[in-house]
Order: sequence, then structure tokens, then C-alpha cells
Amino acid sequence: MIATIHLKAKKEESLLRFHPWVFSGAIARIDGKPAEGDLVEVIDRNGNFLAVGHYQIGSIAVRVLSFERETIDAQFYRRKIHEAYLERIGIGLAQQPKNNIYRLVHGEGDNLPGLIVDIYGSTAVMQAHSVGMHHVRNIIAEALVQEVDGLANVYYKSEGTLPYKAALEPEDGYLIGKNSEDIATENGLKLHIDWLKGQKTGFFIDQRENRALLERYSNGRDVLNMFCYTGGFSCYAMRGNAKSVHSVDSSAKAIELTNANIALNFGDDARHQSFATDAFKFLKDIDGKYDLIILDPPAFAKHKEVLRNALQGYRKLNAKAFEQIKSGGILFTFSCSQVVTKEQFRLAVFSAAAQCKRSVRILHQLTQPADHPINIYHPEGEYLKGLVLYVE
Repeated sequence: MIATIHLKAKKEESLLRFHPWVFSGAIARIDGKPAEGDLVEVIDRNGNFLAVGHYQIGSIAVRVLSFERETIDAQFYRRKIHEAYLERIGIGLAQQPKNNIYRLVHGEGDNLPGLIVDIYGSTAVMQAHSVGMHHVRNIIAEALVQEVDGLANVYYKSEGTLPYKAALEPEDGYLIGKNSEDIATENGLKLHIDWLKGQKTGFFIDQRENRALLERYSNGRDVLNMFCYTGGFSCYAMRGNAKSVHSVDSSAKAIELTNANIALNFGDDARHQSFATDAFKFLKDIDGKYDLIILDPPAFAKHKEVLRNALQGYRKLNAKAFEQIKSGGILFTFSCSQVVTKEQFRLAVFSAAAQCKRSVRILHQLTQPADHPINIYHPEGEYLKGLVLYVE
């Protein structure tokens, strides 16, 4: 018998609008003693069933798996994985000869809150962001190899994503198979993916469409890729026939991976150079050298408490780019901070432009791609924001 969460009066309204979270402040009482990660049912004050989901300790008390009274078992997870896979086929990402990199499961966007699954060729990399998903990791791994064509390996990478207070002591490692081949293909470009020690699941898949857009603008330009990580934008710029491409990251390991990816696709091409140095230090004196700059920094704000500092950081960073970019240059600038809204990011960038007294026009407003879907009932899932700007 699973525990029952009783909501306070009128606190059921968000669930009736299919929002997938129950906040701790909405709970009147709990029948039973659920452990973190256990399944619980949620009912209103009149005893009407609302949802079933994973219980957790903290502000978000329940992550909803279903708004129907159904059994959450291996068959449930297999059905959800199957639905997500069919969607990726339908949007032209899965089963494509020139692309075997895509996100298969995007948490709330695929109605599996707390779960991320990225596909790199024959390997799936799984991240659990909730204790409940950690408990069912082996069930999900089995569902993945059953439902996804050509998938042979499942790597679990959750040491850095699970709540540390849960005292789970998770270990990253293969749940199924083992793969020593770390090369996958995105839009025809071959890329080394470091899922063992790299950031996130090993690669930033969410910038795929934005990288393709950059390729269209790269012809004949001098390109600067700041915070390059493994050089995804740099590879697209090279293929787009850029005059030169310079990649910058503070991590020597990232620069190593960028150089490996450039060599994998373009050999020893003198157009590319890389620099392991601090971004702000590099941007101090580039003196109109570049006419296409990419600013894709790590999240400046992961919590609302540091939002103000983050917005100042975005303004300062973009001001450096506006000061230095050539007249007629193009700036691709991004924020992946979920707590920063589109309006706040745009204001920070425009404040930087005004500070530098540059005339700026918006060419594109960018977001995350279709394999990172936003549940219409969960607008918090929209985290990636980008602007492509023409600077006179």
C-alpha cells in the first residue's frame, strides 16, 4: 500500500492544470511514512484522486508520473520510452544516417520528471535528478535497450545530479554493456563524446540547431568561440567555410577535446587555433579581430539567490563582446540559466549594447531544440535562451 498525500484546500488547482509538481507547502497531511523516492498518491481534501508520483524531501515534494490511477511498473517505463523514441523518429532525429546524437528523454518535457537520457550512437547516457528515478534506473536501462533500435550500452551518470542529502552514494558506470568507442555523429560531423568525465552527459546536445544556424553565417568570417567546451560551434564554423576559427576555454581538457574534434573532421587545418585561458582575460584586447563571436557560458545562476549577480555577469560579458566585435559583426549570445527569464536576459544584453553605444539589431531569437521539449503545463522547462545580433 503506497502512502497518500492529502492537499490543502484549493491546492489541487495546479494539478488540475497538469503541472507535474506538488510543493511541500500544499500538503495538509500524509497517510503513511514514505521514504524519499517512494511512489505516493495525491488526493484533494475531498478524497478525489489527482496524481501518482515520486515522493521527495524538499520544496518539490512530489514529481508527478501520471495523472491517472495506474500501476507504475516496468511496463509503464517501457511505454514512456517507446513514446519518446517515436517522437524523436517523427521529428527527424532518430534513425538518421547523418545523426545519431539526440536527447531521448527530457524530464518533465517527456512526462518523466527527474530523468534525462541522451543517445550517442549505440550508447545511452542516463542521468537521474530524483531519488525515485535512481531507484528504477535498472528498469529504465532495460526499457531503453528494448525500445531503441541499435542501442547496446547504457551508462549511468548521476553522481553529480542526485540530491546530496539523500545519502545514496551513487556510482557512475555501465548498467548494460560497455563501449570504448566514443565517437558519434551530429549532422554529419563526427565528435568525440566524453560521457565518462565530461560535463552534463558528455556533450551539449541542446545547441545542435543553433550550431547549424551558425554554420550559415560563418562563410568568410573570423570566428571566436568563447567557452568552447568540446568545440561543437567551432566544427560547424569550420564546415561553414570560416576564414579563421579561434576556440577559447578555461579548461585545458576542454581545449584538448576541441582540438581532437577539429582534427577528426578537418585534419591539420591552419584556420583553427585554440586557447586555454580565462574568457574575460581573452576578451580584454581582441581589438576588432573577429566579426562573428559566440558567447555560450555555463549557467551564471542556478538559484534565484544569485540572480542579480548573474544578470550583471551577462551584461559584463556581452559588453566585452560589443566593445571588441568588428563593425558589421554577428554575435551569438546565450544563457542556459533556468532562473533567468528571456526578458531578463534580453535586458542584460541590450544594457550592454547601450553601454557600448553600438547599434544592434536582432536577427534571431533562439531556444532549445525539439528533442528538449517544453511541457506546455510546465513553462519552467524553458531554460535555453539565445539571441543572434547584427552589430553595426
